[in-house]
Formats: sequence, structure tokens, C-alpha cells
Amino acid sequence: MAVSVDTVYQRVLAILNKENRGYVTPQEYNLFANQAQLEIFEQYFFDLNQYSRAAKNDTEYSNLPKLINEKLSKFKKSATLTYSTDRFNLPTDLHKIGTLIYNDTTPVEEIDKKNLLEYQLSKLTSPTIDNPVYLQSIDNSFGDWSVKIFPSTITSNASCTYVRKPITAVWGYTNVNGNALYNPGTSQNYELHDSEETNLVLKILLYAGVSIKDPNIAQLADAKETKKITQEKS
Repeated sequence: MAVSVDTVYQRVLAILNKENRGYVTPQEYNLFANQAQLEIFEQYFFDLNQYSRAAKNDTEYSNLPKLINEKLSKFKKSATLTYSTDRFNLPTDLHKIGTLIYNDTTPVEEIDKKNLLEYQLSKLTSPTIDNPVYLQSIDNSFGDWSVKIFPSTITSNASCTYVRKPITAVWGYTNVNGNALYNPGTSQNYELHDSEETNLVLKILLYAGVSIKDPNIAQLADAKETKKITQEKS
């Protein structure tokens, strides 16, 4: 299941109306919605790193790394990489790369430019077909991420596992007599886990408070979000 983009919007509007704090337009909401979704999504990786270093809790419903991995499971993918000129193109929906694999069996180690030079100068560590390495790069003309695999004789049979980006959430609408009426046919729900509905509402209220220049709404949302995070991590 996914979080309904309309349900979150109606909850945000209901809270603002109750407090007589103003109105968030569909255009503003769509901007806030995706900022909130990406912020929550990115937090998964920080939390996963933090919880993985903490004391283990094997209780079925309290194993936090397991719960976060479950939230990320729908975003995990694999892909065969295409070779172009001197590098392999990464998937366009990539958010974080996992494991790079050559010939279906050989893991490819990531390396930075400094270490690559040191590796190449030593016969003992120089990249080989059996011990390849890769360097991430970006095409500044198009903003596309790619990888260079060494040795450069590798020009095919490369694949990777990765975490894709969430699809952009959209509250689609039809204009009827000057009013925006929800149109599910042109809308896209959030891809986040159902449990993130409250987080989305709070974050969007925070952005809305800044937008309508109402510090009370922003402070209220921030306080509620901080309380929720503290409870989750205590």
C-alpha cells in the first residue's frame, strides 16, 4: 500500500483551516509533498546506519534495521549497465548504488581517484579482470551518473543493484468554476510506507508555515515531529 496524496492534502488543509492559518495551493502542495517525501526517504539511510551500529534488538516488531529495510524493499532494483565510449551508464532512476558486479559473479570495488592511481602503479594491486574496481563520475552536460570500470578492457557484462528514487508525488486536479477538484486520473500517490502518513503531514505543515509566514504553524509542526522522532529513537 502507498500513502494517498489526497488524504495527506486534505489533512493539511483541515489543520490549516481549523487554525484559520491560510491556504496551501495545489502547486505549493505538490512542491512541499515531494520535498517531504525525499527528506523522509533520505532519512532511512541515516537511520539504518545509526541503528545498525546500536545494540541489536531481535524482537520481531522492534528490529529497527529490519523495519527500515522493509520500507526500502520496494525501491531496491537491479539493472544491466550499458557501455558508452569509456564508461557504463547508471540507471536514470538511481538514488544510491549498491553492489556493482562484473560477469554476474565478480564484485567490483569502488575506489576514489587518489587510490586508483596508487592501485595502478603497483603490480600487486593493479586492477584485473578477476579484481576490478570502479570510479563514479558524472556527465556535467546532462547530469547523468556513470561509472568507469578498470581495467578498461571491461566493456560489457556489468550490472548493479541499487535503490531507486521515489516517483514524484502529484495531486492532480481539474479546475471547476475556479475551484481545484481532485482528479485521481492525473495524480500520483506517495510511494512511502503507510506508516509515514503522519510524518508527511507534519513536514508539509512545516513548509506551509514558512510559506504563509506563520511561525506558529511551523513551530507546532516542528515540535510534533521532534516528539515523534524522540519517541522512535528512545
